[in-house]
This record gives sequence, C-alpha cells and structure tokens, in this order.
Amino acid sequence: MKSLILFLQQVNIEQKLKNAPDSQYQVGILIGSFVPFIVLVGLAYALYYRAKKKEQNLK
Repeated sequence: MKSLILFLQQVNIEQKLKNAPDSQYQVGILIGSFVPFIVLVGLAYALYYRAKKKEQNLK
C-alpha cells in the first residue's frame, strides 16, 4: 500500500516547469508542490500540540 501511495505522489516538477506556458504557471506549480508538505507539517504540529496539552492536563 505504501509503495502505491509513493508511486501516485511522484510528480516530475522539472518537466512541468520546462513545459510551463508562462511564469505565473511556474509559480503555481511550485506552490502546489509545497502545499501537501505544509499541510502535513501543520497536521503534525496540531497533533503534537493536542497531545502535549492532554499530557499537561493529566498532571
């Protein structure tokens, strides 16, 4: 299952940038490639904060 997810997530950004019609499209590609990473970091931080808060309430 993990290998299937990794296969589906592989995107050739260099090729997309090379074939981009203009600079605005290139910026969109770069932003779009970072959005999943930013969402995962935000989710990890939220889970960490929630767990830390729960731990403090138990003391």
